Amino acid sequence: MEKFTTLEGVAAPLKIINVDTDMIIPKQYLKTIKRTGLGKGLFSEQRYKDDGSENPDFVLNQPAYRSAKVLVAGDNFGCGSSREHAPWALLDFGIRCVISTSFGDIFYNNCFKNGILPIRVSQEDLDKLFDDAERGANATLTIDLPNQEIRGPDGGKVKFEIDPFRKHCLINGLDDIGLTMEKKASIDTYEEKLKRERAWA
Repeated sequence: MEKFTTLEGVAAPLKIINVDTDMIIPKQYLKTIKRTGLGKGLFSEQRYKDDGSENPDFVLNQPAYRSAKVLVAGDNFGCGSSREHAPWALLDFGIRCVISTSFGDIFYNNCFKNGILPIRVSQEDLDKLFDDAERGANATLTIDLPNQEIRGPDGGKVKFEIDPFRKHCLINGLDDIGLTMEKKASIDTYEEKLKRERAWA
């Protein structure tokens, strides 16, 4: 998993509440177990018209936000079903951070497991960040995970809280497998001991 320390990039405003995982990545994209290639399906029902052409009104189709790395979203983002494809699609599109007032629990946990930082902020701070994000190509935010702060284009700062263990995992690029591999020496020692003591097994 790619390490997350400081991220600087354009923030796209998505002023919609209760965005569920089916909206993030519709069901027809769930046939794959690969984590790549899902970016094209991200918000596909909003990004594309019935004839397959782009909807110019959707934020991620607007020139200023096509390379967005941060998504500033309405309350209760990622609610609904538990599909892990939702963070996969965001990551494949290029989004490494989602900021909202609240998240669906399973989506929130899946973000950390896939190298995406979900940040909870107050409604007041979210409104400030929406103002920043609505500046188009000038909507650059800096997400500083070690110092737990979001810096806006005018130098404004928003502090955020994060569980220390999850912070450690993101900064060091540790998913569940990576965490297990940190114990490799102990696992190898145990397996060698087991071979000696239970050679017949």
